[in-house]
Amino acid sequence: MQISGPFSISGAWFGQTECMTTLKDTLKTDLTAAMKAGDDVLKSTLRMAIAAVMNAEVAGSEAVALSDDQVLKILQAETKKRLESAEIYTQAGRVEAAAQESAEAEILSRYLPAAMSDDELLVIVNEEVAAAVAAGNEGAKAMGLVVKAVRGRAGSSADGAKIAALVKSALG
Repeated sequence: MQISGPFSISGAWFGQTECMTTLKDTLKTDLTAAMKAGDDVLKSTLRMAIAAVMNAEVAGSEAVALSDDQVLKILQAETKKRLESAEIYTQAGRVEAAAQESAEAEILSRYLPAAMSDDELLVIVNEEVAAAVAAGNEGAKAMGLVVKAVRGRAGSSADGAKIAALVKSALG
């Protein structure tokens, strides 16, 4: 049995269950709590996230139930969209829209694993580059192999673009 740790959104504590729940179930439970609390930003963000998960479940030739890892990838993509939108709105001078997107990104990021620090990621990149060089792979040939190995070790706690940039600079 897995105990999901409690976390706080808008001062209310969620996730205090002793049964194994999926990330999608957690989103739905938190949506219910947000509706009861009257938190409109949290409510709309969770509705959007649940809709994105449900769209992914029915995409393709037949409906499937997504694993927590797949739901996590969807939430990461949605968070990234919000951050990019906030940046674009800021550049266009639309501060209010940028603040809304940033608030949504912050809410979604609460459901994501803690991001790996740049130093931790750099250590993994350097180890994998050294392993690739020892195996006789250098330069652009090693790029794909090293990125794949780093992604395997870092998991979902590191951004793919950041990994690629660090690997590219390490390979020179």
